[in-house]
Amino acid sequence: MNWSHFRFRSVWDVPAPPDTVYAILERPEEYPSWWPQVREVARLDERTGTARFRSFLPYDLVVTLTERRRDPVARVLESCLAGDMEGWARWTVTAHGAGRARAVYEQEVDVRRPLLRLLALPGRPAFRANHTLMMRAGRRGLAAHVGRAA
Repeated sequence: MNWSHFRFRSVWDVPAPPDTVYAILERPEEYPSWWPQVREVARLDERTGTARFRSFLPYDLVVTLTERRRDPVARVLESCLAGDMEGWARWTVTAHGAGRARAVYEQEVDVRRPLLRLLALPGRPAFRANHTLMMRAGRRGLAAHVGRAA
């Protein structure tokens, strides 16, 4: 087994229409305004940007994201990741009840930072908890953000 390989899946039920949620998620440069663990996002061009993340563990992850798919009809956003993590991430937004959305986040990555690779086996539970807490905060932040925008 490759201990540096991670798969994540998070499901967010959001009290806003799916098109509204998709429109927010397709603007990653605004994520730091509502998602505390997304510390910084900078666009490099129309399809590429860098992002810096930090959750409860005392380290930052920096990645370059390259848009692979942006489909507003299907409400799918997908990017390739390179840097401290390499792989892909995808948002899929669907209707979930009247005026509500379900945003599914999927990510499959290999950690590349040498220290994280070294700690991949003993630190695996902490890495997973770190991701879970980050996603939980993101869900709360997005729900609050759509509430302020309404």
